[in-house]
Amino acid sequence: MTGQQIQQLEGHHRYVRAISFSPDGKQLASASYDRTIRLWVTATREQVQQLEGHNDHVHAVAFSPDGKQLASASSDQTVILWDIVTGEQVQYL
Repeated sequence: MTGQQIQQLEGHHRYVRAISFSPDGKQLASASYDRTIRLWVTATREQVQQLEGHNDHVHAVAFSPDGKQLASASSDQTVILWDIVTGEQVQYL
């Protein structure tokens, strides 16, 4: 292993705080201080979703074991569960 950069994904406007790969490795979620979560296709580097719903910095993201949902946690003291196909909020905690 050489430690070489293989991809660079750009789109967030502030710090990226957390990332998470989907269970199958085909998608990557990134959480940012810009209050958004972005979903990327790892093979093509294409952004496929921009999830908005938090009112403050997003600090954490995690895929469900089946890869169909994503959980995000924010400084606004909320956790949101997202459907990654539709980009809709499934549950707001």
